[in-house]
Amino acid sequence: MLDLPPGDIFVILAVGLSASLLVGLPGAAALRMARRRTITVHVTVLLTITVLAVLAGVVGAAQAMFLSAHDRDVVLLVLAGSGAVSLGIGWWLGGRLARDAVWADQLRQRERQAEANRRELVAWVSHDLRTPLAGLRAMAEALEDGVVADPVTTAEYHRRIRVETDRMTQLVDDLFELSRINAGALRLSLRPVQLAEVVSDALASAAPLARARGIRLAAAEFGWPAVVASEPELARIVGNLLRNAVRFTPYDGVVQVSAGRDGEHAWLAVADTCGGIPEADLPRVFDVAFRGEPARSPTAAAATAQADPRSTGGGLGLAIVRGLVEAHGGRVEVANAGAGCRFLVHLPAAAR
Repeated sequence: MLDLPPGDIFVILAVGLSASLLVGLPGAAALRMARRRTITVHVTVLLTITVLAVLAGVVGAAQAMFLSAHDRDVVLLVLAGSGAVSLGIGWWLGGRLARDAVWADQLRQRERQAEANRRELVAWVSHDLRTPLAGLRAMAEALEDGVVADPVTTAEYHRRIRVETDRMTQLVDDLFELSRINAGALRLSLRPVQLAEVVSDALASAAPLARARGIRLAAAEFGWPAVVASEPELARIVGNLLRNAVRFTPYDGVVQVSAGRDGEHAWLAVADTCGGIPEADLPRVFDVAFRGEPARSPTAAAATAQADPRSTGGGLGLAIVRGLVEAHGGRVEVANAGAGCRFLVHLPAAAR
C-alpha cells in the first residue's frame, strides 16, 4: 500500500498524466511524420518519447514539492543513464528488426517469384508436351487404321514419331535435372577435369547441327585450363550453352568458344552472332521457362527446330546451366558483345 494521503496520490497522478500528455502528443505527431522512415527511427523516437515523458513527470513532481532537490537530482541522474542505455539498445534492436523485416520481405518476394515461375513452367511444359503427344497420337492412329500404307509415308511417320519421342525425352530429362537442382539432391563427384576434353566432345556433338545450318564452330587450340568439377554436369553445362548459341545464331554465323584462367578461377566463354539480347531481357535469361522475345531470331530458332527438334526445350536449358554452375561454387553471366551475346562461366580452377 502507498503511504500517501489520497489527495497527494491524486495530485501526483494528475501531474504525471499532464506531463505525459505534454510530451506524448508532440511525440505522436513526430511518429506520424516519421511513418515513412525506417523501423530503427520509429523505435528510437518511441523510446525517446518514453524517456522524456518520465523526465517530465519527475520534473513536475519536483516542482509540486513532492521530491526534494536531492531526490530529484538522484532520479534525474538515474534516468539520464538508463535513458542513454535504452536509446542505444533501441537503436540496435531497431536495426535488427529492420534487417529482419527486409529479409522477410525478400523471402516473400522470392516465394512469390518461385510460385510464378512454377506456374509458368507448368504452362510451358503442358504446351510442349501436348503438341508432340497430339502428333504422336494422330500418326499412331493413321498407322493403326491403315490410312497410311505406302512405305515412304510409313517410314516418314516412323521417323517423326522417333523425333517427337526424343523431344519429349529431352524435356523430361531437363525437368528431372532441374528438380534435382532445386531440391538440393544434386550430388557432384568433384575432381580435376580438363576443360579442353569436355569442350571438344561438346563441339563434336554440336557439329552436325551447326554444319547443317551453315554455322561455324570455333575454339582456341591452346590455353585450356583444368577445373574442379563433376564431368557429366560440366558436359551438360557446355552442351546447353552450345545448343543455345546454335539455336539463335542465323545462317553463316559463328559460335566462338574460349577459356582461360584468372587466379584461383577458370572461365569459359561461349559467344555467338545472334544479334544480341534486349537489355530488358538480360536479367531474366537464366529464369525457368524464359524463352525471350519470339522476334529475337525467329528464323534461326525455327530452322534449328526443323533440323533438330530436340534442341527446342521448354526454356530450361539456361536455368539448368545456372543451377549446375552454382552447385560447383561458380557463377554464370551474360552480356551483349559484338554482333551477338557472350555467356561467361566462372568455375574453381584445379591446381596447376
